[in-house]
Amino acid sequence: MISTVRRPALGLLGLALVVAVVELLPRLDIVDRRFLPPFTEMAEGLGGQLGQGDFWVALGQTLAGWALGLAIAMLGGIVFGVVIGSVPLLRAVTSSTIEFLRPIPSVALIPLVVLIYGSRMESALVLVVYAAFWQVLVQVLYGVADVDPVVRDTARSYRFSRWAVVRTVVWPTALPYVVTGFRLAAAVALILEITAELVIGVPGLGRSIGVAQSSGAVAETYALVIVVGVIGVLVNISARAVERRVLRWHTSVRGEL
Repeated sequence: MISTVRRPALGLLGLALVVAVVELLPRLDIVDRRFLPPFTEMAEGLGGQLGQGDFWVALGQTLAGWALGLAIAMLGGIVFGVVIGSVPLLRAVTSSTIEFLRPIPSVALIPLVVLIYGSRMESALVLVVYAAFWQVLVQVLYGVADVDPVVRDTARSYRFSRWAVVRTVVWPTALPYVVTGFRLAAAVALILEITAELVIGVPGLGRSIGVAQSSGAVAETYALVIVVGVIGVLVNISARAVERRVLRWHTSVRGEL
């Protein structure tokens, strides 16, 4: 088993190898540098971007759209998941509808949201919420279904109110599933936010990538892509940190500590 000390070191080693390959391929004329510049040029482009106010504005717009869409999706997924999952008849009625809507890719809604909202922030928000909502809803439904019926019936026999049953019985069982849904939804929300900015032209890093690419600024384009990748890594690390914090009592997390 790889130790906790060696794992980060191996990850950094792999990253260093990728950087070395990207640096050498164009310099050895294996790849045309018009399409893949050396990593040092990408780093210079990134440094130039970091010194521009427009970059930080775009970064803030991307993070704001991602966070708002994720928050709405989490709230809606948890509320609808608990309500639908707690009522067997309601779950049976909605199961086919959920299974029909869930596989529809959010990008298929792009023509519709462009028609309604144009290139405003609302277009990206609709796509983000739609994609992230299903990640949370399905996980919450699984969590509610995993509640021990004996425990639920026992709580009801002691005349617990519906809210008390949800708070003391359903929520603790469903919480690990909720956190899993959060981790999945966080990544999906970021992907859809960048996609909307890149394809529709919603203000943010995605649009900046499109502008840099169309103007022939190859190094700056790759630099912005690297920024998006770093954001994705930070989102994943943050989601894992939230999971360990919220579920520190759970056996699955205690085994990692």
